[in-house]
Amino acid sequence: MTIASDWNEKTLVENRFINQLKEMGYENNHGPALDIERETMGEVVLKGRLIKAIQKLNPWVSENNLNKIVRSITHIHATSLMEANQSFHENLINMISIQQDLGKGRKNQTVKLIDFECPENNEFLVVDQFTISNARGIIRPDLIIFINGLPLVVIECKSPTLSPDEQIGQGVKQLLRYQDQCEQLFFYNQLLIASSNDRAKAGTIGARVQHYGEWKDPYPRTVAEVGDNPSAQDILVSGIFPKEILLDLIQNFIVYEPVEGRTIKKLARYQQYRAVNKAIISILNAEDSRRRGGVVWHTQGSGKSLTMVFLAVKLRRLKELKNPTIVVVTDRKDLDDQITNTFRRCGFPNPQQAVSVAKLKDLLQQGPGTTVMTLVQKFQENAESNSYPELTKAENVFVMVDESHRTQYSGLAMNMRTAMPNACYLGFTGTPIDKGDKSTIRTFGTYIDKYTIEQAVEDGATVPIFFESRMVDLHIQGDSLDDLFDRKFRDYGDEDRERIKKRFVTEEALISSPKRIKRIVLDMIEHFETHIKPNGFKAQVVAVTREAAVNYKEMFDELSDYESKVIISGRHNDDERMRKHHLSRDEEKKIIERFKKPMSEDSLSFIIVCDKLLTGFDAPIEQVMYLDKPLKEHNLLQAIARTNRTYDKKTYGLIVDYYGVSRFLEQALGIFAEQDVKGALQSVDSEIPRLQTRHRKAMRFFNYVRKDDLEACIQILEPEDVRNEFDTAFKKFSESMDMILPSPKAKSYLNDLKFLGKVRQLAKSRYREDNLDISDCGQKVKELIEEYLFATNIEVIHEPIDILSNKFEKRLEEATTPEAKAAEMEHAIRHEIKVKIDENPVLYTSLKERLEELIKKRKDRQVTIEELLQEYREMVKEIRNTVQKSLEHGFTREQYPFFQMLEQQLPDEEDKEALKELTHIITEDIQEQAVIEWTEKEDVKREMRKKIKRQLRVSKCPNGKIEGLTQQLMELAEVHYKK
Repeated sequence: MTIASDWNEKTLVENRFINQLKEMGYENNHGPALDIERETMGEVVLKGRLIKAIQKLNPWVSENNLNKIVRSITHIHATSLMEANQSFHENLINMISIQQDLGKGRKNQTVKLIDFECPENNEFLVVDQFTISNARGIIRPDLIIFINGLPLVVIECKSPTLSPDEQIGQGVKQLLRYQDQCEQLFFYNQLLIASSNDRAKAGTIGARVQHYGEWKDPYPRTVAEVGDNPSAQDILVSGIFPKEILLDLIQNFIVYEPVEGRTIKKLARYQQYRAVNKAIISILNAEDSRRRGGVVWHTQGSGKSLTMVFLAVKLRRLKELKNPTIVVVTDRKDLDDQITNTFRRCGFPNPQQAVSVAKLKDLLQQGPGTTVMTLVQKFQENAESNSYPELTKAENVFVMVDESHRTQYSGLAMNMRTAMPNACYLGFTGTPIDKGDKSTIRTFGTYIDKYTIEQAVEDGATVPIFFESRMVDLHIQGDSLDDLFDRKFRDYGDEDRERIKKRFVTEEALISSPKRIKRIVLDMIEHFETHIKPNGFKAQVVAVTREAAVNYKEMFDELSDYESKVIISGRHNDDERMRKHHLSRDEEKKIIERFKKPMSEDSLSFIIVCDKLLTGFDAPIEQVMYLDKPLKEHNLLQAIARTNRTYDKKTYGLIVDYYGVSRFLEQALGIFAEQDVKGALQSVDSEIPRLQTRHRKAMRFFNYVRKDDLEACIQILEPEDVRNEFDTAFKKFSESMDMILPSPKAKSYLNDLKFLGKVRQLAKSRYREDNLDISDCGQKVKELIEEYLFATNIEVIHEPIDILSNKFEKRLEEATTPEAKAAEMEHAIRHEIKVKIDENPVLYTSLKERLEELIKKRKDRQVTIEELLQEYREMVKEIRNTVQKSLEHGFTREQYPFFQMLEQQLPDEEDKEALKELTHIITEDIQEQAVIEWTEKEDVKREMRKKIKRQLRVSKCPNGKIEGLTQQLMELAEVHYKK
């Protein structure tokens, strides 16, 4: 990173963050000022502050118990970082239990570490440049937020001058490195922030960059209240870091969910936090208890089930609600199981599933603190009774109804309201209905919160869905179907023929015909091989009937080697052919688990269904749904949403329509306001205008040069900011191409895609940019580019050539123009600096500054190309002469950087011989201490630091410089004398 970038990061991001927090009442300390509060540099908890907070919040605690509590916090025993983090979170939220008799006959007491009810009772401290040192190395996060001495938030700042993709990417990469190097710091961590001011995202431990999310709504404030044209960081800080909101998030909006054998820590997204707190306000402030409820509409795939968990957690904690009863209702067994499992996996205490009509009635009469999960169908009347009984009159009953549009307008729903007449009803839906006699709003009340399809796509919570119609024409050879039918059944009378025709010659029968399905399967296989498989995704096939689903399975087995499985409901009277595909619940579960795995782990490519897995089924690896069934209204929108889940390198979901459901789409979307469903489903053709725009943006860099003049094209990408801008434009263009390929509509752009890919690869070679590669493009695009590069026999990948190597001179001779020579030398010097700056920070930082100054002068036309070349030659010469200079001063190659460091840091020391002597003494002390693997032994490093400090004091180094200079010399020691 350049000095300018460092300045931007510190001034525009880090300092701005600190000032924003100080305005909210946070204290601020510089890291080194807190070293006095720690016994070792490896300590991550500020114990003195923690002890003070525990005593303040629990004044009754004995000294013995205080010591026990502090030790249990600072010595967490766990087999993994996630286990330790979850254990600490449990103690933080639910308090630590301790044995102490307070004279009230109760010996078990709970100890608060944080006062969640009164934020001002806690100490909020933001610390910059807090150094932590352990056997794995040294880390120095940009900012850590300590609450009562506990490091609960880590913030990594990056320069806004980096390319847009790098700003958050590099921040998250750094945070992951910190977690690897210093696990103990992250035992206590509640959330992580990566920010460049222009971009800011929040995540949790273990999360990769794609799982970090923006905080786009500073609820309860508005964006306008944050300021004029606020940055992403401004909004995130206003939305997350007010003291009461940060504590609310920590207490109520974090869950640990086991997924496929590992635990994932999840922090609420902004729309989940907003919806839950809006619902709480509605519940607590409604003038009429019957108006407490409402509708939460969060589009499919945006985390609706987790929103219900967060709301349930918060309802339970509110003292005003007196330990409420929570009832979660849905209308399908798979959804009931899914939501019950979500509650259980997230650690919600004792959710009980109503397994029968009678069990439901028992559960609803258990009183406060019960959590009931049920199907609405369980609200059935007794056969001998004409009315449903009232089961509870309590007002602190909260009924959360999932997919509230489907069955909440029937007699069963009426029974539910009879059973719980004073309950608060909250409808959760991804596809609300407001038409005729089926009004979600009339049934549950007004909207509490909306999170639309377009917002979810824009936030990256879901991917956009495209559709493509591939209709199959059915032709009967020879006579019409009616004539053929009449001939086939000529022995039957007219009435009987009509009855036979009505029963058997149906649309479903025609759709299920083996000849039609064979045609479609051939098309699916070709489509899957060209569009879906190259990127590692999988497919779902939706058939019109169970019989058609089996036909599809048999055709896939006959026509391809792709593994497919049928998941359908079994019936008692099924024949042997159908019974082959009957599955137990465990077998079905195993198939679904297999389908969700990457192709590299499991080859199951197609899952074939009829009615199952069209709702409540989350398989992010599914990119395409081949739809051959008439679905309408919310059923259609529910089904297509199976493809909108996010997954690594998945930029869109696709519906391939063989039935013609797109004609029902307008009708399905017509029940919503236009702005609410904007972007629900788009034709592949709708990507063409964006492709055209992205094509122009990528090609405009080369508007004024000949495309066959590769040297000129590469020189255009010489400035780093231009390369970054081009890289972003190329990625966007290739992403659009990936969506369209291999459609013939992409053909006119292919040559330009190949050209841009070639220039991009050559730029990588010339400018030593390690992050300029094409691995982020779709596999189809990548194959095209690589094929073209190979076909034209261009050598595009060069290992960086060492300036000290003879090959460097040869490379310079090959450069045909002074500009090309200068570019080659500049980027060779830049690469040398990047690789060796840790070995000799004084020399290479100086060279780095000179290089930046020269580049600036060249841009400002202050030096000619010949003068620039001469300056570059001098720099190369200086690099090559370093070894000779070290020998002239009487040093080994390893010792010379120490001398240069001391010379720079002690400029008042005019006696160079004394500095040389000091260099020899310090390096000899280091070599004496440098045992095998000493860099991982804290006691050895402590002794080494002590000796260095002693020598610096003897040499009259200013006291203010001793600590910093010792650290710099230790870092050099780890580079040059590591064993």
